[in-house]
Amino acid sequence: MTDQPVIVSRTKGGAVATVAINNPARLNCLGHAQITGFIDAVAGLADDPDLRVLIVTGQGEHAFAGGANLLELGELNPSRARDFLTLVHGMCKALRDLPVPVIARVNGFCLGAGLELMAACDMHIASDNAMFGMPEVKIGLPSVVEAALLPNLIGWGRTRLLLFTGDNIDAATALSWGLVEKVVPTADLDAALGRWVESILESGPKAIRLQKELIREWEAMPVSDGIEAGIRCIGRAYQSDEPTRMVGAAIQRLKARRG
Repeated sequence: MTDQPVIVSRTKGGAVATVAINNPARLNCLGHAQITGFIDAVAGLADDPDLRVLIVTGQGEHAFAGGANLLELGELNPSRARDFLTLVHGMCKALRDLPVPVIARVNGFCLGAGLELMAACDMHIASDNAMFGMPEVKIGLPSVVEAALLPNLIGWGRTRLLLFTGDNIDAATALSWGLVEKVVPTADLDAALGRWVESILESGPKAIRLQKELIREWEAMPVSDGIEAGIRCIGRAYQSDEPTRMVGAAIQRLKARRG
């Protein structure tokens, strides 16, 4: 175990990066050190052309991220609170702006700012012992910044339920609500995550980057504008040989199966 606020590792020749919040003794709660360390780590990956996918998780077996550090929250005043929440937003924005898919590997408690961080990821997989909640109102605070992503994930009614009650939901409920896309037994978490990663790695790297960019555009566009953006995106895809090369390989595989 290191004393680094986050731990960065690379696999698959550097194509896959993992950024793990490293505060397991406090359920990976997010203080200034963890937040700034996370932002710096993701910024260091953003311009790497070899990066294909980022995994975000929490160190240890009990938490993805247990929310903001209460000791630091207790020392805030109005101006320092704005600064702190701006940092939390920066942490989430770094993931949304990263040009490759980001997968949240949720391995336990995922609360408050930790849930906002998870919501900022593109895909979400959780162990069956995971717990999710937005408990800020229980300590006299509204849920802010990337809590604004929740209505698009789970709808307004369920968002209000989480934010007004501050109560936790279990992994099965999170799955049924659409907060996560897959729940597996804890022992199977890495294998299931690995299958997602392999599917991404089998896809065209330029296509994946264009797809993420397009999805981000769709979030802010009417459907008609989104369709036009997609047509422009296809033109950009054919500026490289990736579509022609990969389509050709697919045709050859089809011919081989047909004998």
